[in-house]
Amino acid sequence: MPCGVTVSYFSFELDPALAADPVFDLHKRGKMAITPTVSLAGKDDLSLAYTPGVARVCEAIADDPALYPDYTWTANVVAVVTDGSAVLGLGNIGPKAAMPVMEGKSILFKQFGGVDSIPICLDTQDVEGIVAAVKAMAPSFGGINLEDISAPRCFEIERRLDAELDIPVFHDDQHGTAVVTLAALRNAAKLLGRRFADLRVVISGAGAAGVAITKTLIAAGVEGANVIVCDSRGIIHAERGDLGPTKAELAATTNFSGRSGGIGEALIGADVLIGVSGGAIEESALAGMAPGGIIFALANPTPEVPPHIAQKYAAIVATGRSDFPNQINNVLAFPGIFRGALDSRATTITDAMKVAAADAIADVVSDDLRAGAIVPSPLDPRVAPAVAAAVAQAAARDGVARRHVAIGPDAPAPRQPSLSLLRESDLN
Repeated sequence: MPCGVTVSYFSFELDPALAADPVFDLHKRGKMAITPTVSLAGKDDLSLAYTPGVARVCEAIADDPALYPDYTWTANVVAVVTDGSAVLGLGNIGPKAAMPVMEGKSILFKQFGGVDSIPICLDTQDVEGIVAAVKAMAPSFGGINLEDISAPRCFEIERRLDAELDIPVFHDDQHGTAVVTLAALRNAAKLLGRRFADLRVVISGAGAAGVAITKTLIAAGVEGANVIVCDSRGIIHAERGDLGPTKAELAATTNFSGRSGGIGEALIGADVLIGVSGGAIEESALAGMAPGGIIFALANPTPEVPPHIAQKYAAIVATGRSDFPNQINNVLAFPGIFRGALDSRATTITDAMKVAAADAIADVVSDDLRAGAIVPSPLDPRVAPAVAAAVAQAAARDGVARRHVAIGPDAPAPRQPSLSLLRESDLN
């Protein structure tokens, strides 16, 4: 190709070869659309769905706002919101480049949870701007799924929106990963005959996922004293002078022995390593782990520890990839969590709801546990209904449900996704 010629790899006109690329072919004109749920076959249908009939519904809602979720689609719709600052492993690629991922998230919501969703890519990375925008659009939705927003801003954004809105707000990069990780760890400990509360856990990575995993494991019963979190500068401990508010909170709730140093020092005697950093961990550091341990190397596409190396030092290994056993995939969590939260009309998603979701995921495969199958397949049709039921029950117990959800033989049949449309490789 002549020097100085600019080629766009995203233009079918400038690069005709992309027209034969199945990835680009699938994404052309997007991956989703809105379909009406009522017929507009004639004049009478039109007068009921729009004017003049719709005015009666508007007046009823104005008189009694509690009717709003019953007579609009909001009871089953979620906003998938990003600012494009931390998209997959691509980094800060902006709102337009983030849209294909948000569309993908939306179709997973529909496919696995029967949840409608709208991808929203905001052209601001200012905390105040994001909070204001989401609050302004919140009346149009039954829940808010925050996605691919970089740390530490994501923590404040979620905290503030959760406090100021009366609908569920859930940052999936944090809590979806944490829920599935907890489910996998529960089953791994069960399979190895370990007492969950006594596990000595090292978490490599103190970003969105690492922080949420730490908090979720402690909420589920792991002793904070036995948890060590590492960031790019080493072990987080109370004597470090470079900690922001989020990491200072981690220092106060973990590593009670005050251990310092790097990942090698952290792993001495550890039962569990959970990698969510993307940084490679040397094999020499793994040698200090307790025998027969557990390694979850979740960076995608390149795990912190290659599985064939991890298997030398651990009895059970998991990754974030679909081409290795035990994929820790968020799609096991978020569709069912929102299904349960929406069905119960929960005002928030509590820690107990997240733990209940993890327990439900773990229980799906509890009768057939193997070292290579500690979590269900992302395509297992039992997962989302089980998670939804558990989440709705937990919402009722925590007093955040505004609607009773029938569980058991009297419950309405769950929405059945067309799982044949997707393969496990499609989720990678």
